[in-house]
Amino acid sequence: MKHITLLVLASLLISFPPDTCHAEWPQFRGPDGQGHSDAREIPLQWDESKSVSWKTAIPGTGWSSPVIWGNQVWLTSSLEEGRSLRAICVDRISGRVMHNVEVLKPDAAGPKHVQNGYASPTPVLDGKYIFAHFGARGTVCLGTDGKILWKNTSLPFIAPQGAASSPVLYKDKLILCCDGTDKQFLAALDKRDGKILWRQSRQHLERVGDKGFFKMAYSTPLVHEVDGVAQLVATSAEHVAAYDTETGGELWWMPYEGFSLVGRPSFGNGMFYVVGSITLDHHAIYAIRPGGPGKITDQQLVWQNSTGIPHVPSPLLVGKELYVVNDEGTAMCLDALTGEVVWKQRLGGNFRASPTQVRDRIYFCSQEGKTTVVQAGRTFKVLATNQLDGSFLASPAVAGRALFFRSDTHLYRIEDAEGKRE
Repeated sequence: MKHITLLVLASLLISFPPDTCHAEWPQFRGPDGQGHSDAREIPLQWDESKSVSWKTAIPGTGWSSPVIWGNQVWLTSSLEEGRSLRAICVDRISGRVMHNVEVLKPDAAGPKHVQNGYASPTPVLDGKYIFAHFGARGTVCLGTDGKILWKNTSLPFIAPQGAASSPVLYKDKLILCCDGTDKQFLAALDKRDGKILWRQSRQHLERVGDKGFFKMAYSTPLVHEVDGVAQLVATSAEHVAAYDTETGGELWWMPYEGFSLVGRPSFGNGMFYVVGSITLDHHAIYAIRPGGPGKITDQQLVWQNSTGIPHVPSPLLVGKELYVVNDEGTAMCLDALTGEVVWKQRLGGNFRASPTQVRDRIYFCSQEGKTTVVQAGRTFKVLATNQLDGSFLASPAVAGRALFFRSDTHLYRIEDAEGKRE
């Protein structure tokens, strides 16, 4: 029996490399890209004078979310009105700025929406490398020592409202969504040298014709395996499609109307949950059972809900419930199997950050810095409300026993003092 136990332990060590335990929040919306954390002893209550381990001023401006691996917290920022694009690393323990690296210096910052910045896509980490993306301005890889290893500025496109889609790392590929008004495509770069491995043009935009403004989109894709095949699901203007991660070839697609999609897809219960739209500015969630090839059938569209669906914050799938908060601060819990509304409550404020689940709690952070903590489940119950200073558009990160919030000026580490945890 002892020999068998040792063999099992050895197999676990082989299956989970040593760095895995440090990959606590390596990408936009966490380890699985869907806003989930199983961390313990995460704070329930805080304010500017309570449970703030450190508060660090971040140079420049940016709306990218913090990402964490080991003792490094990475963000992106911009200075000189978008003409100096930077990757910034903060020490997770002390809050000290370790690296502040100018990675790109474009001749022109380019346009942006009044509510967007020049450094909105969230970086992605793999333990050895940091991949920072700035949309049409370019993509950069750094080492953990802050040294630039490669740059790729060979994928230009016109994005009149700035960049927003975050890069996705899958095996040796760094995958980018480039949905501009002139070109709409996805690209996979070799993470080792930044060279293009494949490029796939968006299809199914025939209804838009030559109206380029109505072809843009800003969503971050999700990779999930279905029947042993990794599917890259990426929303676009007029449709959502799944792509083969190896070749970029299309696997299936579904039409809708509208453009400028932002929310990241989720997967669970055998379905992809996708934020699309039913008109140009009326958003909807579609529950899609993947299939293919080609256009999905009516049977594969399990349900859709177009009431109170957010434009910017991504939905949060937790088991058989789907949580959303719209841009104007109304939260809902939907039945993930039917799309029916379980509860609907006004939280107040405005929202750009996506909700985050930590075990049996849902954290909703408003643009005004108020985080409402709600009990997960089919009965609406507020556990706490917490207030910080500043404006919050970035989604929070979770690592260890701490929450990490980025405001327009600072990065916070929120953690209960020893012996005072909820």
